[in-house]
Order: sequence, then C-alpha cells, then structure tokens
Amino acid sequence: MSGPAIALTWLYVPGDRPEVVRKALGSGADVVIVDLEDAVAPDRKEYARSATAELLSDPVTADPMAVPVHVRVHGEDDVRALAGLPGLSGMRLPKITHAASVHHVEALAPGVPLYPLLESALAIEHAYSIAGAHHAVRGIALGEADLRADLGVRGDAGLDWPRSRVVIAARAAGLDPPVMSVYPDVRDLSGLRASCAHGRDLGLLGRAAIHPRQLPVIERAFRPTAREVEAAEQILEASRAQAGAQALPDGRFVDAAVVASAERTLSLARSRR
Repeated sequence: MSGPAIALTWLYVPGDRPEVVRKALGSGADVVIVDLEDAVAPDRKEYARSATAELLSDPVTADPMAVPVHVRVHGEDDVRALAGLPGLSGMRLPKITHAASVHHVEALAPGVPLYPLLESALAIEHAYSIAGAHHAVRGIALGEADLRADLGVRGDAGLDWPRSRVVIAARAAGLDPPVMSVYPDVRDLSGLRASCAHGRDLGLLGRAAIHPRQLPVIERAFRPTAREVEAAEQILEASRAQAGAQALPDGRFVDAAVVASAERTLSLARSRR
C-alpha cells in the first residue's frame, strides 16, 4: 500500500516559456516550480507573470489530481497577480532574510503555502525565526548559488554547515526536511548522485532540478534501497516481538529512536505521489 505523498523531485522551469512549463507537468517531477526570478530576463518579467497567471487559471492545472505547481516569485507584483489562482500550490520566496518578510508576503497572499529561500549569511542566522514565522510556511530551503557568492564558498564542504543549519531549523519549527538546491551541471549525473547521497546523510530530503534528466537520479538517491527497507522491516519485526531495548542477532542495537528511524524509512519507501 502506498503511503502519504512525499515530494522528492522539484523541477524548475522558466515562466516566460509556457510551452516548456506544460511539458514539465508531464515530466514525472513531483512538483513543478515556475521561475519568475533568475530564469527570466528583465524585459520578459511582465510576460512571464501573465503567462503564469493564465496557466494557473487553467482548470486542468487546478485539478486536485494534477502535478502541484509552485511559483518562485520576483516581487510584490507577482505575489498580487498570482495569489488566489486555483492552480497555485505554493510560492517560493527568494532572498528572504527576516521573518517580517514572510509576514508581508502572507498578508498579500493569505492562505497560500509559502517556502522561503535562504540565500545569504543573514538568512542563515535567522533560519529558525523564518521557519517558524507563520503557519503558512510549509518548508524552507537554501538558494545555494547566491549563498556561495555571499560566503565566498568554492566547494561543497563549505555548505555543510548551512545545510545542517536549515535541517535543524526546519525540524525545530515542525516542518518537513528541507529540499536540496539545484545541481547546476545537468550532464554530470554521477556528481549529482554523489551530491544527493551526501545531502541525504545531512538530513536533507529530495532535490530541485533544472532538467528532466536529473529527476530519476534524484528519485533513486533519496528513496530507500532494498537493503535499507529490509533492515527497517527487521527492526520493526523485532520491536513487535519484544518490547524495550534489545540487540538483534547480528549485533544491531534497537531502541525507541532506532524504531522511529525505521518507521520513517518504510514510510518514505512506500510513499508515492
């Protein structure tokens, strides 16, 4: 039996290319993110906004069974134009640095699920207050390209602490684990796979993509392996047979925390959008 939906793949598409957006809806991504910010040239912003509003007004897009569509907004004009449209499943808010910015957007778009993006040192310092700013916040994530520039970070190692920081902030605020930022080299699938594995070790869950070819790699990287599922099932079977802490015949120690982790593994394995 499938469990509740857990989104692992989030595909970015430029908002000024509505034909690409519609194609992305059939790509297999768990969520499609229409980008009105960095992916759109300044002279195309207005067109991108109107094209996205038209898309989100389409009954097909607004169907509850359709792929969820989020929009990375560029400013207040985008927020005002898109708030309340039936096909909008969430707004991703770039360059958020304070909880007050979240409250401001929520006042313009009441009831819309919000996903602040933390892209600077100041944002990282305020991660928990942003994550807990309002019940409309459903998740937080890093914007790693801007964060790298702000911190002067070159390699992935320099992002380990900010990644861990948002994992902790999200958990403390009662949110789902953060989704990893995009991997910019669409041809380097082995590098993407390794990066996802490292992110999973840090507690991140799922990843944004900029090309459909990245989606299967991300899906496999964050979905538990057959061996992990088997191990989790053994742990739960042992916990049902004997209450309390115990050691399995192969030496693995089982207590309440280990059981909870095994339950999360099986939940993720069974989940399907």
